[in-house]
Amino acid sequence: MEKSTKEDLELIRQSVRTLCEKFPESYWREIDQKKEYPEAFIRALTEEGWLSVLIPEEYGGSGLGLVEASVILEEINRSGGNAGAGHAQMYTMGALLRHGNDEQKQRYLPKIASGELRLQAFGVTEPTAGSDTTSIETMAVRKGDRYIVNGQKIWTSRAEHSDLMMLLARTTPKDEVKKKTDGLSVFILDMQEQKDKLEIRPIDTMINHAATEVFFENVEIPVENLIGEEGKGFRYILSGMNAERILIASESIGDGYYFVDKSVQYANERVVFNRPIGKNQGVQFPIAEGYMEIEAARLMRDKAAKMFDDGENCGAEANMAKYLAAEAAWKAANAAMTTYGGYGFATEYNIERKFREARLFIVAPVANHLILSYVAQHVLGLPRSF
Repeated sequence: MEKSTKEDLELIRQSVRTLCEKFPESYWREIDQKKEYPEAFIRALTEEGWLSVLIPEEYGGSGLGLVEASVILEEINRSGGNAGAGHAQMYTMGALLRHGNDEQKQRYLPKIASGELRLQAFGVTEPTAGSDTTSIETMAVRKGDRYIVNGQKIWTSRAEHSDLMMLLARTTPKDEVKKKTDGLSVFILDMQEQKDKLEIRPIDTMINHAATEVFFENVEIPVENLIGEEGKGFRYILSGMNAERILIASESIGDGYYFVDKSVQYANERVVFNRPIGKNQGVQFPIAEGYMEIEAARLMRDKAAKMFDDGENCGAEANMAKYLAAEAAWKAANAAMTTYGGYGFATEYNIERKFREARLFIVAPVANHLILSYVAQHVLGLPRSF
């Protein structure tokens, strides 16, 4: 994989900005109000190749790295858009790319790269397990040349807009394994082929994130759709979580810059008591604090992305980047709300929409308090707390 120069990255930024200009904030506001999926935007991203940057060239992608992918998602959110509608296309296929066999890669990756197939759904979380992934109960039982799947997933975003799902299920019950991380397997599920055995229920949420519950009733998955070895799936999923957290950090960084940009513009233009409100330190200081924290989070994100691309263990850096970016974006969001005052709550100014979207990343994917536990235990050597 060739490393992009500073000039290359700036060209990517400018190209993504140019694309995003075709989808102004009025587009996103309408999509949000109607709770629709931004189909036109995702189609445009796909056609320009931005969602396939991590797919090797031999399979129709750009063969670039997480450094470049991070820049793409950051710029989408900085423009006022919501990269969450397409980000899973980047990181979900990582398990296939890193642990799938040649036949699976040839069968799926070119079609994912071209947009013929969408792999946007990631079936992991369950209602009774929450963040404790080893306690999931959805079972995949092998019968001949197929696995029969029964169970339930929740918070499976974009299941209604995906052709394929990366599914984590138990192939050995938890009480029959030596280690709780054993007995979990990863599959590629053709959702269109099995749509009569799947029930997808949309979850109405405060943000337009296409969240769903998915119920599996005797869903059939061919044995050849098993990724890697049976029972080793937890490790495969973990290997993709660093990428996910770095990319989510990038979206938060984009959100943070969005709020700072908007706050600075409004504070310079808004005149109260015959002076721009930006003259007031009570307005200046929160914006400045938000900006500094975003800049610091960006440095950690850049470090984590480079380590990932270099094949280094970046678990701590990926987690810290996600935590710092989400917290910084939320601080900047609150500064923007304060700067705009009552107008911040008016939908036409777009701040309230982005405010809601920015809040998500403190909770998911991976809640920030779990990152604190991870750093305490694995970086600082403190006792395991759960």
